[in-house]
Amino acid sequence: MTLMNGELAALAAAHGVATWYEDWHRQRKDVSTESVVGVLALLGVDASTPAAISAGLAAVRERDRLGRLPATIVVRVGTGRALPGPGTLELEDGGTREVDRVPDDLPLGWHRLRVAGQEVTLVVVPVALPEAPETWGWMLQLYALHSAGSWGMGDLGDLRTFLTGSGGPGLVLLNPLHAITPTLPVPSSPYSPSSRRFANPLYLRVSDTDEYRRADPALRSQVDALKPAQPADGLIDYSAVWQAKRAALELLWPLAGEVDLESDAGLTDFARFCALAERFGPNWPEWPPEYQRPDAPGVREFRSDRVAFHAWLQRLLEQQLAAANEAARDSGMPVGVVHDLAVGIDPNGADGWLLRDVLAEGVHAGAPPDAFNQLGQDWGLAAWRPDRLIETGYAAYRDMLRRIFRHAGGLRVDHVAGLWRLWWVPPGMGAAGGTYVHYDPEAMLGILALEATRAGAVVIGEDLGTVQPVVTEGLERMNMLGSAVLWFTRDYDDPKSPFVPAADYPRNALASISTHDLPTAAGFLAGEQVRVRAELGQLAGPVEAERRTAAKDRMALLAALRDEGLITTASTDPEIIVAMHEFLARTPCRFVTASLYDALGEVRQPNLPGTMYEYPNWRMPLASSLEQIAEDPRIATIAGILARRKAGR
Repeated sequence: MTLMNGELAALAAAHGVATWYEDWHRQRKDVSTESVVGVLALLGVDASTPAAISAGLAAVRERDRLGRLPATIVVRVGTGRALPGPGTLELEDGGTREVDRVPDDLPLGWHRLRVAGQEVTLVVVPVALPEAPETWGWMLQLYALHSAGSWGMGDLGDLRTFLTGSGGPGLVLLNPLHAITPTLPVPSSPYSPSSRRFANPLYLRVSDTDEYRRADPALRSQVDALKPAQPADGLIDYSAVWQAKRAALELLWPLAGEVDLESDAGLTDFARFCALAERFGPNWPEWPPEYQRPDAPGVREFRSDRVAFHAWLQRLLEQQLAAANEAARDSGMPVGVVHDLAVGIDPNGADGWLLRDVLAEGVHAGAPPDAFNQLGQDWGLAAWRPDRLIETGYAAYRDMLRRIFRHAGGLRVDHVAGLWRLWWVPPGMGAAGGTYVHYDPEAMLGILALEATRAGAVVIGEDLGTVQPVVTEGLERMNMLGSAVLWFTRDYDDPKSPFVPAADYPRNALASISTHDLPTAAGFLAGEQVRVRAELGQLAGPVEAERRTAAKDRMALLAALRDEGLITTASTDPEIIVAMHEFLARTPCRFVTASLYDALGEVRQPNLPGTMYEYPNWRMPLASSLEQIAEDPRIATIAGILARRKAGR
């Protein structure tokens, strides 16, 4: 590793690129010069030679000397700030004011400021969200549900059924429902979407569309006959599901009528991408050059009935998402459906094409090594360029949030620390060879709070792993909930790392036993996380050492449950799993959630980070059907435990 010189460190700091960080052992980890130079290049900053570094620093000093305002200013409601001179403020509602400073009485919203020859986006954001209610709910991998009415995977019809028959929860937290590129093969991960602004048509319930209801019996029979058979391996075949649903929807398409392509330019652009992907393939960098930019003349002149078809699919998804939210409201759920926001997008997908001007070309977002992923993680995801977000008034970020909040009672932000800093891996380097790039948390968090407030929604941040205290403190200040996962909520300052007592859990948090990336309750008790990672070569150390660590963790958990009087030395694993939920019910956390995987005793976790095809990530349906789940006494037991917590508080 080449030693970092002072000028390169100063240039990196000026552009928000970390030259060192604290690892999961809370020890300083210096970043290699090669990594810093590589990440700076992704930000358009040449640091490849001493002369280039000096020139880059000179440009930074000149920028600072001019003292110009940033292209976007974010202030909390009730506060103002100085300006370099008098200017004109255009409010979101169309009114104007002459100002010599940012007033402290501005309403929440998106305003425009013209001052000193500049035009600046001014965003007034809430100080905090309203206090979240106290309730309980289910964490649901929607694709894993299956019923007599669904086609090879869980869908929005299954969701609506589950919302009205799952023990009266206050919320249901879903996996991301983000859009795919509608070509074959269909990728399985919901966390590598084509677009985070639109929804995945695989979740459509074909028989719940108006077109199916209007169809004559013969056409309905044709559609029904397309339902895919269960694969022999028992895993979800997303490509087969899409082929079947696409064929069914194409049969119904003539009944759709006129599709409006004028009122929502963003939707039309996305639908155009889908039509082009069907013609030229899923990866836009491989398209003919005249189609590689969304504003190119060839793209604007492109005409196809498939554009309207894909816009129609998104309108159907809007209707079924709205129906799910209506079912939640009708059931009296205080929060309702909580969506999950993936960290990033597939750079070759729709948002990679449509939003390329605000994305870092070539970057792979990921995470440094930690306890559960000892080799680090390269997620292969594109990331926002912080400088371009500022220059464009955070418009792409705002519009993404608005579309999601249309049909969400809440939003879980996966890897919420990415609003502060995100691990960037330069091309050609392994996951451990990246570094952090910093964002403006006042803007990222504030805009999230603004759009959530307007939607009347709650926000949950997944603040697990290598997370700085400022992240947890920021979520707390904004009345956004953090995440309290049983496996991780331990006293790491104690050499024995005991599990924290239930009463000492944080108030503003969503409590759960596990997550989709971690062992299930039954898997943890059986040491499945060691067995499967050893089998697949995912361990950094000797397997026997990992087994000893897993056994020690199990004993520590059992000790915590015994201290609470929830188990005895004679308790069986199913009884211990029930006790884990009893433990969560005793915490002061505002949201307490259960996973169907845990309640049903599933051993395998939905996703094993660090694997692709070695493990059936995201393709395992639940062993029980939705109809069986509704009658399963284990579900009723867990629901009863969590539902009683509010009454007993």
